[in-house]
Amino acid sequence: MKLRQEHPALRTAFLALGVVLLIGAAVLGPLPGPGGIFLFAGGLALILPNSRWAMRRFARFKRAWPRVGGLLDRTMRRPSARRRRQRALTPR
Repeated sequence: MKLRQEHPALRTAFLALGVVLLIGAAVLGPLPGPGGIFLFAGGLALILPNSRWAMRRFARFKRAWPRVGGLLDRTMRRPSARRRRQRALTPR
């Protein structure tokens, strides 16, 4: 569970932008159209690499809901999804 090695101010800015996108997704969610989904995915993609708390919560979510967690990992092109896919493909 290693956070990216960037300047703390930059990591904080990414985290704040991710929170703004998640709030925007909650506001746009009830409106017709898929806008809220894209904002939610963008906010999640910005928050996960920059917050240990969010990474732990996301890992718990993936254990509870593996199919949805795997889909989110593939959608965000996370390295963990590639590792799991490679492990599933290798014969035992």
